[in-house]
Amino acid sequence: MRITVFGASGGTGLELLRQGLDRAHQVTAVVRRADRLPAELRERLDVVAADVMDPAAIAPAVQGRDAVLSALGSRERGPTTVQTGGIGSILTAMRGAGVRRLLTVGAAGMVADPGDGPLTRYVLKPLVIQRLFRHSYADLAEAERLLRASEADWTIVRPARLTDAGRTNHYRTALDHSVRGGLSTTRADLADCMLELIADRTSVRHVVSVAS
Repeated sequence: MRITVFGASGGTGLELLRQGLDRAHQVTAVVRRADRLPAELRERLDVVAADVMDPAAIAPAVQGRDAVLSALGSRERGPTTVQTGGIGSILTAMRGAGVRRLLTVGAAGMVADPGDGPLTRYVLKPLVIQRLFRHSYADLAEAERLLRASEADWTIVRPARLTDAGRTNHYRTALDHSVRGGLSTTRADLADCMLELIADRTSVRHVVSVAS
């Protein structure tokens, strides 16, 4: 399978690259600077150095691909448009290339729903997590609005608090609601989940929550 990964030099992006290669996929990594990728990965990848905010610049990276995966994110605590601008640009490039399958990383903390326990739903998420990350969640919410309004075959994958603890091989998922008791998700599990979902048509135009 031919896949393209945006946000490829971040923690989740690197896991997507490694695991995608391990699955024998043909993987393209889109980064601002190729030297931000480990040398052992660069030798096995197609690397495109481009600004994700420029649809024309990233168009060659999505042309002819079976799926596009976005692990874009912002480390800023203040107002940001990284997700909105990045997803908007990716959708434009995909539309021009006739590519439909898109999987993106969201955040479980931005939505409190019946899948959560009472403490998480009514206290932890609305009073703590959503206030702490209000700017990045506002950006994510707008990016998700763009996805829902598009014609893409999108899947939003929402992890809990991300960790680098490694692959567990027994993560849990839930369709269109939160994972009960899902307090954390390893980046390795998140990457595995996203790669598994590429071919899962039941996840198209749905949200999949994942917790380790």
